Amino acid sequence: MFETSGDILNWILAVSSGVLVFFLCWALYYFIASAQRIYRLIKQVETGVSKAENLIDLIRDKISSSTSYLAIFGELLKRGMEFAKDRRQKNEDQDGDIKSWRGKTKKK
Repeated sequence: MFETSGDILNWILAVSSGVLVFFLCWALYYFIASAQRIYRLIKQVETGVSKAENLIDLIRDKISSSTSYLAIFGELLKRGMEFAKDRRQKNEDQDGDIKSWRGKTKKK
């Protein structure tokens, strides 16, 4: 089978090239799998960014169309706060009158 040292060299070269091809194919497979994962990740990021842009556009449209509603809501909130303040003041005045009236009735 091995008659000369050249035969041994040929066998070693064949086995070495087979091992080299195996590792190159293995590395190429992992490189392609990694590239595919990166591609999927980029697509997901692009989808997320486009959804965020759509959301921002929707919010911008809603805000621009509802600025008059915000002004009305602000005025309504302002009047509500004034009403609550007046109501609280009125209740405190009535409580003071009741306390002073009770104090007068107890003294008699």
